Amino acid sequence: MAMVSEFLGQLSLNEQTIIDILTKRTYSQRRDIAFAYERKTKKDMISALKGALSGSLESVILGLMKSTAQFDATEIKGSMKGLGTDEETLIELLCSRSNSELVQIKSVYKDLFKKELHKDVAGDTSGNFAKLLLALTKRDEPSSVVDYGKIDEDARALYEAGVKIKGTDVATWISIMSERSVPHLQKVFQKYRSYSPYDMQESIVKEVKGDLQKSFLVLVQCLENKQLYFAKKLNEAMKSSGAKEKIVTRIIVSRCEVDLQKICSEFKSAFGKSLQETIEGHTKGDYQKALLSLCGPAA
Repeated sequence: MAMVSEFLGQLSLNEQTIIDILTKRTYSQRRDIAFAYERKTKKDMISALKGALSGSLESVILGLMKSTAQFDATEIKGSMKGLGTDEETLIELLCSRSNSELVQIKSVYKDLFKKELHKDVAGDTSGNFAKLLLALTKRDEPSSVVDYGKIDEDARALYEAGVKIKGTDVATWISIMSERSVPHLQKVFQKYRSYSPYDMQESIVKEVKGDLQKSFLVLVQCLENKQLYFAKKLNEAMKSSGAKEKIVTRIIVSRCEVDLQKICSEFKSAFGKSLQETIEGHTKGDYQKALLSLCGPAA
């Protein structure tokens, strides 16, 4: 509590204290700190943080003051705001989240924006791309059921709806990939190779294009190894001399209380150096300090 008292006293002055306290606490602890701050100062802590911070550091810290579902819901809403749609963000958030995460996001989205998520998605997208995203937003509570009697049937149906024929029966792909459990689909994709000369990701690239292709690829990559998908996305965002800070912030903030340590492990296995080392090479200042604190020490 001594550190919290120090934080309450120095909030408007000291970025380092903000980083030290807020990046090393859980969301529920950060919420308790916000309540304590308000009681002590009679001021709203979010407003104080906005006054004390700017740029990418502000984005990280304000993101941490939301629950994971609140952060995801706000990012989804932001991707559909104004003219045009940020399809990359929308695809990442809807195609990488589990059923249980999407159930929470839908509930929070309605609370925050007084609208149904699926109605906003329908209004901002079209065609088969819209049909896939809508199927994902309407999924029910999570299941871990593997229907062994259907593995072969589903694998054959995916093949016969795509690689085997001219054109693609997209509706069949959407139905199978949005209605089956993760462990079931993992086995289906393994069985698929006994029918198709291509794996599922290669088949997607051959069969469909544009945002629909990107969506199916994210879905399959996350079904196969979600943490590796995020590791690759982080690496891609930090390939040039700087970093695509919006993407880096979104992934690290949204996954910091979910699976960030596993993402760090996959990153090192895939790229031969730690995520922390990559962050040090492509970011700077207090923003870098906040990201490194959330990642923790390199293994």
